[in-house]
Amino acid sequence: MDDKSTHRPEFFNDSLSSVFGVTEVPLTLWEKIYSLEFIRKTFILIFLAAIWEIYARYLDNPLLFPTFSSTVAAFGDAILYGGLLEKVLYSLKILLIGYLAGLVIATILTVAAITTQIGNDFLETLTSMFNPLPAIALLPLALIWFGLGYGSIIFVLIHAVLWPVALNTHSGFLSVSPTLRMVGKNYGLSNFGYVAKILIPAGFPSILSGLKIGWAFAWRTLIAAELVFGVSSGSGGLGWFIYENKNLLEIPNVFAGLFTVILIGLAVENIIFKTIEKKTIRKWGMQN
Repeated sequence: MDDKSTHRPEFFNDSLSSVFGVTEVPLTLWEKIYSLEFIRKTFILIFLAAIWEIYARYLDNPLLFPTFSSTVAAFGDAILYGGLLEKVLYSLKILLIGYLAGLVIATILTVAAITTQIGNDFLETLTSMFNPLPAIALLPLALIWFGLGYGSIIFVLIHAVLWPVALNTHSGFLSVSPTLRMVGKNYGLSNFGYVAKILIPAGFPSILSGLKIGWAFAWRTLIAAELVFGVSSGSGGLGWFIYENKNLLEIPNVFAGLFTVILIGLAVENIIFKTIEKKTIRKWGMQN
């Protein structure tokens, strides 16, 4: 039997192909380039750098706004001769300690909130009290309690990370559908298994948003804290590098320090968080 005779006319029509021709058209070179996210973002960065360079040359005042090229040159010199890399590593070490400590406390509070009513009330009360409080506002108390050193910065970092992560994680857990919740209950999972196997995968988009916000808040708090009291234990981080060069009127170095913060932010967002996103919520079909 001819294959065409088996096609139902309401689903197959030979005349359409002859009228419209081939509907698949190969992508042009520009469309192939434009489809790459990395290329698109690179173009945006080049565009912003060009605006920076043009505006700085228009002002023609290096003490007020150095050019992008002079900032890049100062960035290279600071890495080779100014100890910028050591200061970045110093800041990142403290940042990771405070960030991870904040994540652990947020996890404990959120698990307690989702499994018990008193834990839920406790988390809601604490977030209402402390989330509006800027982390840097606690720095004077931290200096009294922990002295001029690691402890003070880590304390304010934990405060900066804890509340946004806990709020987003709790919100993600509450958004899990009742059907999935009943599945977990019917399987007889323990509280830990229920959270790990049902709530975390289902609420991971909100959890990942909380991780991103917590990271950004931690960076801001760290730089601000180092700008306020600078060195601790005889050394200083990236914020202190910016503060020192501001006092010396080395404005290109100041911008080089800020440029370093931007580069680290881009790297963390587009390498670490983007990789996590691709291997979890995009792979699971929870995000386009």
